[in-house]
Amino acid sequence: MSDKPSYLGLLNAVSLAESRAHCYLTEWARVTPSPEVRQVLLTVAAREGEHGMSFAKRINELGYQLRPAGTDNGGEDGADRALEIARSDCSDLEKMEALGLDKLDTGDKPDIFDGFFKDHTIDIRTGEMLGRYIAEERDSGRLLRQCYELLRAAAAVNGSGNGSAKTAAKADKATAKQLAALDSKVDALCRAVDDLRQVVCAQAAPVG
Repeated sequence: MSDKPSYLGLLNAVSLAESRAHCYLTEWARVTPSPEVRQVLLTVAAREGEHGMSFAKRINELGYQLRPAGTDNGGEDGADRALEIARSDCSDLEKMEALGLDKLDTGDKPDIFDGFFKDHTIDIRTGEMLGRYIAEERDSGRLLRQCYELLRAAAAVNGSGNGSAKTAAKADKATAKQLAALDSKVDALCRAVDDLRQVVCAQAAPVG
C-alpha cells in the first residue's frame, strides 16, 4: 500500500495492550489459590494472547512492523506494574480492583470500543478482525465482572469487604472495642438499677 493506513496506530496499540494483558493474566493464574479464578484468567489470557499476535500479523500484512511501547501512556512501566500486582500476595479481589478488571463490563452503556469504526477507511479484512476482537473483549469483560462479584460476595461472607486479612483484623478490633464499650454501659445501668431498688425498698419499709 502506498499510503499509510490511518488506523495503523489503533492496531499497534491493541496488539501491545493485548500482549501485556496475556502476560500478567497468565502470571496471575499461576499464583491464584482458586481453581475457578484460574479458569477465568486462562480463558481471557488465551484470547488476549491471540489478539496480540493477530493484530501484529495484520500490521505486517499491511506492510509495516509492530512498534514497541514507550514508558509513557501505560507502556513498559504500566506493564511492569501490572506484573507486580499479578505476582503479589494480594487477594484475587484486590488484584481485580487494582487492575481495573471489575470495570471493563459497561453493560448497555458506551465503552471504549464504540469509536473503533469511526474511521470509514478501515479495510474489510481489518474490519472483520476488529469486529471479532470487540465481541470477545466484551465477553471477557462480562466473565471478569462475574468473577469479581463472586469474589466480593465470598469476601463479605468471610467478614472482609475487600478480601484483605488486614482489613478483617481492623474490623475485628473495632468490633471488640464496641463490645467493651457496651459491656461498660450495661454494668453502669445495672448499678443504677440496684441503687434505685435500694432507695425504693428503704422508702417502703415501715417506720418503727
